[in-house]
Amino acid sequence: MDSTDTRMEQLEGRFRRLQGLTFVALVLAGLGLGAAAVRDAPTSSGELAVSKLVLRDAQGRTRASLGTDVGGGAALVLHDKEGRPRALLGLGKDDSPRLRFSTAEGEALAELMVFSDEAPRLTLSKAGGAELFSVGLHADGSSRLELADTNGLPRAILGADENGSPGLILVDRRGQTRAALRVGHTDGASLVLEGRDGEVFRAPLVQ
Repeated sequence: MDSTDTRMEQLEGRFRRLQGLTFVALVLAGLGLGAAAVRDAPTSSGELAVSKLVLRDAQGRTRASLGTDVGGGAALVLHDKEGRPRALLGLGKDDSPRLRFSTAEGEALAELMVFSDEAPRLTLSKAGGAELFSVGLHADGSSRLELADTNGLPRAILGADENGSPGLILVDRRGQTRAALRVGHTDGASLVLEGRDGEVFRAPLVQ
């Protein structure tokens, strides 16, 4: 009995020592793998790479979204309490920047666009889509300001051509020019007024 008990105690001691060695080996292996992972991992740049980012309020309603589209454009959109887009700051697929404010139905009320990095344009519209006011520069250096009626028809046009020569045109409800005042690049001015019965007044008089 004594010999058997002694042999059992020896076996138990060996088993405990084997358990301890196994635990130590596992710990060392884990430390080695962790060090290798840290050594091989790319340096963190603090960037968050996602295709779309959505912000929601406490009620779960979308209030802002940032993302790209299939055409290559990107936009930040702000939404009202009903989740409808009301303001947009974005880039088109041709990299032209745009700022737009819309009605609850999605119709543009005010929009600022830049084309070809040389032609900015600002438009103000009424609900329904008709542009009432627009001002812009063109790539050739000319400028143009338009005032329209409730149907979106331009009624007063003020502009300057690529040489800086100014002009003012007034248009009737049928789109016909009734008054035109121009200053040419040689500083010569001209005025044309057309009456209801086709009478035309010109200054200076044509010889």
